[in-house]
Amino acid sequence: MRKDNITIILAGGAGSRLEPLTNERTKPAVPFGGKYRIIDFTLANCLHSGMRRILVLTQYKSFSLQKHLRDAWSIFNPELNEYVTTVPPQMRTSNFWYRGTADAIFQNLYLLKRSGAKRVLVLSGDHIYRMDYAALLKFHCDSQAEMTMATMAVPVIDATGFGVLSVDKDNRVKSFQEKPLKPATISNDSEHALVSMGVYVFSIDFLIQILQTDAENENSGHDIGKDIIPHIIDKHAVYAYRFGSSQGRVTQDGYWRDVGTIDSFYEANMDLLKPLPPLDLYQPNWSIRNYQSQNPPLRAVPGATGGDGVFINSMATSGVVIEGGNVHNSILFARVFIADQAIIRNAILFDGVRVGAGAQLTNCIVDKDVEIPAAELIGFDLEKDAERFTVSDKGIVVIPKNYTFT
Repeated sequence: MRKDNITIILAGGAGSRLEPLTNERTKPAVPFGGKYRIIDFTLANCLHSGMRRILVLTQYKSFSLQKHLRDAWSIFNPELNEYVTTVPPQMRTSNFWYRGTADAIFQNLYLLKRSGAKRVLVLSGDHIYRMDYAALLKFHCDSQAEMTMATMAVPVIDATGFGVLSVDKDNRVKSFQEKPLKPATISNDSEHALVSMGVYVFSIDFLIQILQTDAENENSGHDIGKDIIPHIIDKHAVYAYRFGSSQGRVTQDGYWRDVGTIDSFYEANMDLLKPLPPLDLYQPNWSIRNYQSQNPPLRAVPGATGGDGVFINSMATSGVVIEGGNVHNSILFARVFIADQAIIRNAILFDGVRVGAGAQLTNCIVDKDVEIPAAELIGFDLEKDAERFTVSDKGIVVIPKNYTFT
């Protein structure tokens, strides 16, 4: 079955709502959960699902992503026709960069045509979830669908930010609206709506046909959700796959998050610190692969004043040193240093961050290689913080990469 499928990961978005974390990197390359990049979750799903022919469509600020794919994901064997290949805009069909999700795939139809695949799995590179795509593909084949959409139920109040659909008793899609003001509810459940997860399977001949038609439409925005799906559901076999209902070999956590804003990104990280995390990172046969530099183990030791290094309900990776500081409900990436009497609460510190003695940080994200001065306060006076940093709608302070305090 592997040779019959090919995967496209859409990873070209600018990620402007995640600034300043996306000032120098595309959204799929943003670090997550202490040791990963966002795209690692989608790629791990592909790996464990047997999807080993993967095209990653890149565009904005792609160097960090390309470097990560080289370092962490050069594991497939091209002699077995396995690969993870980045594909930037090549202007083969026009003089434009990728103008939307549908156009990005259309510009690379020649890669699909020569692949010999019968089905195309289309994924987003900026979602956090675990999913067995093999179960999705089986559903697609069993339903004799031309297109299958992975879907999940969300509270109606949250559905306005998604593509919302309704289905019949056989899960065939009957209607679809992109980000409606008044979402349609699930039959017999007035409190939830069925939404698209941005995970699609297409029969390849059907995909080629609809993309060519869309490319000829000068009024189209060339987006799968806005322009393709609404125009095909009446005349074609489009089915909804219920995420969490048949997850194959994945433990049933049913977790999926679009981490497109600072607040959603922060909350998804904090979910990992709950007593029973809603996202299962610990399933032995479904590991999330990544690249890790060679660092010594975490070390928590007394500081100069004799106070112990304290590490409570937190996550940390290799190279972290807590020298008399206190860390509570926080996530520390590689090579973070916490000095004597520093207090870190509800914070995410990326690689190489150093926190000076007596500094206090709360409700914040600190990007790579920032040195926090001794006795500095972050997250306590949001008005003052906003004069220097980005502050989210929910009060999360974000210090950009390589920021220098004066």
